Amino acid sequence: MRRWLPHPRLSLVLWALWLVLARSLGPGQMLLGAVVAVALPIALRRVIPDLPPVRRPLAFAAYLALVTWDILVSNVRVAKLALGPRSALRPAIVVVPLDIDDPVVASILAATVTLTPGTISVELDTAARRLVVHGIDVPDAEALVGEIKGRYERRLICAFGKRRPQFRRSD
Repeated sequence: MRRWLPHPRLSLVLWALWLVLARSLGPGQMLLGAVVAVALPIALRRVIPDLPPVRRPLAFAAYLALVTWDILVSNVRVAKLALGPRSALRPAIVVVPLDIDDPVVASILAATVTLTPGTISVELDTAARRLVVHGIDVPDAEALVGEIKGRYERRLICAFGKRRPQFRRSD
């Protein structure tokens, strides 16, 4: 089964997205969407990492709701900053030490930071277990680090559960 569907959840999502974008549930679109949804993960199986299982689905749903809310609130905040004087901005680059022990989950954290307006992930160093973040208005760097760790990283660790460490530290 893994040979024909190396990423079954991804195939299901691709098929659903195909149908939504095609705006048709006709048999031709359903078949074409299914072919793409099966063929694409097969062609990319060596570069698409296996997603770790979500061990606590409710915690992950709460995480997604929090991220959605933060994106909405941050959009308003960034719009106010963009309309205000540039001299009021305090951009900064901060380093967030990571407690996440799975590189895919760390990538989800980096993507979350980038999706939230006002911040962007500059570098994810899985070997050093750190995330470098640029913020457009950072009055307190430690507060930003604490917010990322408390609001996002802690919730991701809770949702995906503890797994064996997969980062390798070079000695």
